[in-house]
Order: sequence, then structure tokens, then C-alpha cells
Amino acid sequence: MASEVENKKATAVRDSGSVSFSQVTGVASQWILDFMFVSLCRRFKEGEFDEFNETLSTFQAMCPSLTGSVHHEKKIICAFLARVMHGNQLDVQFEEDVHVMPLMSAAKIWSTLKHTVEDESLFENITHLLLVQSVAVCLEKGKRSSASSAIKWFENNHEFPQNLIVKLSTIVTQREIYHPFIISFSYSRLLETIKSYLDAYLEKNPSDYLIKAATKMVQSSQNIEGFGGCEDSSLSEEANKATESRKVNKKKDVCLRTKRKLLSTKIPDVWQSDSCKKPFVSLRRISINKLSEMTSRKSMDTSKIKKPKKTPQKWTPHLDKYLENGVKCHGQGNWSRILMDFDFEGRTGTMLKDRWRVLMKTHRVG
Repeated sequence: MASEVENKKATAVRDSGSVSFSQVTGVASQWILDFMFVSLCRRFKEGEFDEFNETLSTFQAMCPSLTGSVHHEKKIICAFLARVMHGNQLDVQFEEDVHVMPLMSAAKIWSTLKHTVEDESLFENITHLLLVQSVAVCLEKGKRSSASSAIKWFENNHEFPQNLIVKLSTIVTQREIYHPFIISFSYSRLLETIKSYLDAYLEKNPSDYLIKAATKMVQSSQNIEGFGGCEDSSLSEEANKATESRKVNKKKDVCLRTKRKLLSTKIPDVWQSDSCKKPFVSLRRISINKLSEMTSRKSMDTSKIKKPKKTPQKWTPHLDKYLENGVKCHGQGNWSRILMDFDFEGRTGTMLKDRWRVLMKTHRVG
């Protein structure tokens, strides 16, 4: 029996020695990268802006150590998602050319991902949405010249139906921000269409090995905790019975004392070390490590982009109009989606909800 155990140990040693640690590290790194890629896609689908940026910075730090066509493809997709996520921010720059806005840069990358899309109509739909929203964002910001420049840029770099270009040019000339065509090709529709693309891509290229393993671990730990809880409850019942019996026996010896209010011994956590604080990801110029020749090193730098802070001012009629159109499009309560479609000058979903209540009470909206 002892000899069998020693033979098994010797076999395990030989097997572990036949694989180099660098090979193991490579496989583990690929699994971690896949996990970060899936996490990034999920943050995008859930519209979690800050969490997306944090995950992106981690993903970016791992990219230089990994190679291969599949991983290169995932880097490109992440760069595309980063540009769409910042599509409403015209002051965020991804390209050397300052006139190329985030959604225009996204269209540039999207053209290289055509081989990853099985449905050709889906690819064309996203391409058209990127064009329309590049123009719509400029009109919402009051920058008609930038909207015209965006149309010319798309016309020179992509092939679009002429009637689409003419229609958008007419909308820009007349400054029709709420034109039915613009509303039908909304920013929220762009996000939903990209989400369907991500679902199809992840189904074809599963990257959830670590997620499945972690899920099993969490489920098993929960089962163990539940079993331990039963034992603890039985022990606590016995302890309660013993305590009650002691109280009965010592009832005669109890002395009456005046009640006093004691200060809480719990010390409030007023100070936090830097390690406890939520990391702040500055985003100004994103870099995902030389993704392709069509983008420069400066155009991919995501680690320095910073979202400008705006101090909310008084509500104006055009902001109320944005809010009313957003509610008509998405319904009351979907404030996060409404924030993606319009520029509310730094306001939050809670502020939108409060303003909508005011408009309802004053009968300004139906």
C-alpha cells in the first residue's frame, strides 16, 4: 500500500516537471484575458460607464503580453466599444486628427470587424447608425459645422447610399434635431444593436471558462455555509435554553439597578486609506496597444481620457424638451437610457426624475 502511494507521488512529480511554468502562465493569462473581455462586454451591455473604464484599464495593461489573432480581434472589439461608450463626448479624442470624433473613430474600427459579423444586414445597420449618430450628437451640441464635416468624412471614407447622405445634409441645413429620421436612428438603438452583435460573437467565441469555474466555486461555498448555518442554529438554541435556566435559578439574587444609556463602542469609519478608496480612471486618450495600422498609438490611448465635470445649471426649455422626448421614446423611469440620448449638462438620472415630477405637477407635459 505504501509503495502504491509513493508511485503515485513520483508520477505526479514527473507530470508536473514535464510542463514548463511559462506554458502554464501563458494559458492562465489567456483565461484571465478572456474573463476581462467578457466583463468588459457585460459592463457595456449594462451601461455601467465608470465600471467599463476601470475594466478597460485592466484589460489594456494585460494586452502587451498576449499574442494571437483571436486576442488581437478582441482588442479591436474593446477599442470599438470604448469609442461608442464615449460617443456623446465630442471633447474626447481618439485620433491624431482632432476633427475625428469618437463615433467616427468607432466607424473606422468597425469597418475592420466585418469578418466577425455573420449577418451582413447587422453590419450595415450599425454602420448607418454610427453615421447618423455622429451627425445627431453634433446637432444636439449646437455644432452644425461639425455635423457637416462628419457627413463629408463618412462620404470620403465609406460607401453610403446617396439618398442617405442627402437626407442627413438636409437635416443639418434645417437644424432639425428632432427629425423622425434622427429619432428612429437613436443612440439607444445603436447600443441595442451592438449588444446583439456582442451576444452573437460571444456565442460563437465562448470566453467564459473562468466565469463557469468561479460560479461553481461560489455555489459550493454557499452550500457549505448553509450547512454550517444549520449547525449554528441548533447550537444557539441549546445555548438559549441554558441561559434561560440560569436566569430562573438566579432570579432571587437579581439586584435592581438604574438603567443607563451607553455610548456606542462602534467607531465610525471616518478616515479611509488610499487603498480603500474607489480607483478613479482618468480617460483622455485611449491606447489598447497597437491594435492595427489604421489607428495610431495616440488614437488608442484610453488611460488618459477624462470625462469633463459640468456643474448643472437651471433647467431651460430645450432641456425640458430633451426630457419630454426622452420619456416619449423610452418611457417614464428609464432615466439612464434617456441620459445616453441627450446632453443634460451633467445631470443625473435622479435629477431627471425630479424634474419630470415638477413638469407633471405644473401640467407642462401631458
